[in-house]
Formats: sequence, structure tokens, C-alpha cells
Amino acid sequence: MAGLNYKHLRYFWVVAKSGSIARASEQLHLTPQSISGQLSELEDSLGTNLFRRAGRGLELTDTGRRILGYAEGIFSLGDELLDVVRDQASTRSLPFTVGIADSVPKSAAYLLVEPALHLAEPVRLICREGRLTALLADLAVHRLDMVIADRPMPTNLNVRGYSHLLGESDLTVFGTAALLSTLTGAFPQLLNNAPFLMPGEDVACRPRLEQWFASKRLYPRVVGEFDDSALIKAFGQAGAGLFVAPTALTTHICEQHRVIAVGRIDSINEQLFAITTERRLTHPAIVAICQVARDEVFGVSTGTLPVAYAVSVESPTQPAENPGGRRRPRARK
Repeated sequence: MAGLNYKHLRYFWVVAKSGSIARASEQLHLTPQSISGQLSELEDSLGTNLFRRAGRGLELTDTGRRILGYAEGIFSLGDELLDVVRDQASTRSLPFTVGIADSVPKSAAYLLVEPALHLAEPVRLICREGRLTALLADLAVHRLDMVIADRPMPTNLNVRGYSHLLGESDLTVFGTAALLSTLTGAFPQLLNNAPFLMPGEDVACRPRLEQWFASKRLYPRVVGEFDDSALIKAFGQAGAGLFVAPTALTTHICEQHRVIAVGRIDSINEQLFAITTERRLTHPAIVAICQVARDEVFGVSTGTLPVAYAVSVESPTQPAENPGGRRRPRARK
């Protein structure tokens, strides 16, 4: 027996469900003669009759009823398959894989990347963290669409890439209220012998921070060094020491980690870059990240610390009371 002709089987299925060739022809937009001929070919290929005359209509034979059961299953599965394909087409998301260097403040990474989830075209976000050199190697072989780093693409790497400046911010020193209550003097002198959480050697601002300490003749007591920005904030939140982070993130850091802005180092700028393999940005998620960085994350004025968090700064301002109600010493004029 020749292989089953599914087009003929579908015509049989429609005729059996509608009860007549005339009604089936209206549904299938075919002439009754064409459908009748197709049914005859199906019966010939199967070697059995599927219908018998019943007055002006047709009724199924016993074999026809059995075949109808199979046809119902076949075409029901076919309809389910089409529904699945349509659903996938309507909900298909654009993959976006971003690498975030360990040294990048996670607060900044969140504020930059999160808007990509709200694009008109659905995005499936995949975040990878690690050392910059490893992330750039993945970028080179297109395992990543973008890398967010605190420095531009190193010139000594054999990787083709372009560095797009997302923004820059000077630094602020943060600490818990309990830790600050044990320190004396105004900022920055209160840093002398204060427990300090130093950014690791992989962090771009580390050399400039050490130079700033030396220029101010400040000698904090370094109790730990951290490449990972999230880990340094976790220790800072626990009161292990003071730490630095971008001033642009002051409100976010104070609220999330329950710390106080101690003072500002306006002579050190930390920069964040989007590193891509494209000179001209086309991926909608990368375009959105650059827009958010420019308009929201780094677009806000960083001229003064929020009054609610300011204690004293390198450029003296009036201090504010800390959450515990203890008034910090005034900055020296």
C-alpha cells in the first residue's frame, strides 16, 4: 500500500465532521466534485469504503469511524503544534549577554543593566561576572555582547573592541554609624588609623586612591583588600571598615547598605565603560544602557552630597546629623 496522503485524510476528516460533501466544500473552498474525487482516491489507497449513502447524506462505515478517531488525533496534534509555534514567535526574546567586571560597583551594574528588561522587544538577560581579561576573551569569540568595566579596553590585548564611556563620578567614603561614632576629627583627618577596606589591585581607582592618601599624609589602617565591589560593601555594611564608592551612587548605597556618606574625594574620578566589538552601537539593549547611563545614573548632578547623608567632605560643607542622632564634628573651615 502506498504511503498515506494526509491531504486526502484531511478532506475525509472535514467531510466526516460536517456530515456532507456540500458543507465540507464550503469550509474547504473546493468544489464538491473535487472533494468527491479526493475521497475516492483515499478509499482506493486504503482498499476499503469509508462512507455509505444514508438518504441525501453520508454516514461512516465501521472502518470509517475507526479512521476518523486516528484523524482526530493527528489533526488535533497538528493544531497544537501550530499554537506552540505561534506562541514562541510572539514571545521570542532577544538574548543579551553582558559581562560585568568584578571591580564594577554592583549597584551601578544593576542601575545600568536593569532597564534592558523593559524594552519594547523582550530581552533575555544573561549576566556573567569575572576578571576583565577573562571577560574580554569571551567578548572576542562573541560569547558576550558587551562588557562593563571600570577602565577602557587595554591596549596590550590582541582583541578587537571599542570602549564607550558610560559616565564618570568622583568618590565618596562610606561607613556605618556605629563605626563613625568611634572616630574623631573631621574628614579627611578622621581617616588616620581608621579601619579601611581597600579596593583590590584589579580596581582602576586603587593607585589614585593610594596617591591621594599619600598627598594628604593620611594613613588608614587597611584591614582588607577586595577585587569584588559587592564583597567590599558587605564588609562595610557589617562595620569592618570604611570604603569608597562612586558619589553618583550615594543615595542607592546608603539606602541599600545602611551606611553613611562620610566625605567626598572630589579629586579622584571613577569611570565606567561599555566595551563592545562594534564601533557603532546597534543592539537595542546596549543603546538603552548608554542612554540610562547618560540621562539617569551619571546624568544627575554630583556637585554636593545629599544633605541626608553628608557628614563632612573634602570641600567643606555643613555636616548633617547621622541616623543615630549623634552629631558629627563640623568640617574645619
